[in-house]
Amino acid sequence: MTKRNMDEVEIKAREWLVERGVTLDDIAELVYFLQVKYHPDLQLEVCKENVDRVLRKREVQNAVITGIQLDVLAEKKLLDQPLQDIIDRDESLYGVDEIIALSIVNVYGSIGFTNYGYIDKQKPGILEKLNDKSTGECHTFLDDIVGAIAAAASSRLAHSAANTE
Repeated sequence: MTKRNMDEVEIKAREWLVERGVTLDDIAELVYFLQVKYHPDLQLEVCKENVDRVLRKREVQNAVITGIQLDVLAEKKLLDQPLQDIIDRDESLYGVDEIIALSIVNVYGSIGFTNYGYIDKQKPGILEKLNDKSTGECHTFLDDIVGAIAAAASSRLAHSAANTE
C-alpha cells in the first residue's frame, strides 16, 4: 500500500478498529472467504488492498467511528434506558446496527448486499470472535460494520475483476 496523508476521521476509524481487536488482515481474511471460490488464485494482499480502499471512503469512516463509539458507551453503561439494554443484548429486532452496516455495503453496489447477508449469517473468522458475548465486550455495531467492510471490499474486488476481463 502506498503512503498517503490521512485526515483525522480516517486515522481515528483505523485506530479504533485496531483498539477494538480488528486488524486489516482480519477483514482481508473475510474478503478472501467471500471471494476465493470465484478467484482461485486470489492472494490475501489483494484482499487487504481492497479493504484499505474501502476504509478510505468517508461514509465508511463515519459508520466505523459512530458504531464503535456506541459500543464503547454501552460497555461503560453510559446510555439511557431502554437503549442500554437493547444494545447490551444486541436485540434482534433493533436493526440500527444493520442499517449502519448497510450504509457501508451500499458503497460498491448491490452485490454487497448479498455478500453482507451471507457473511453475517456464516460469521467466519473475526466475526465469530466479535459475536462472543462471554467476553463482556459490546460489539453490537462492530460485528456488523466489520462484515460490511468485508462485503464492500469483496464487491470492489468483484467489480475490479469484471472490469479487467
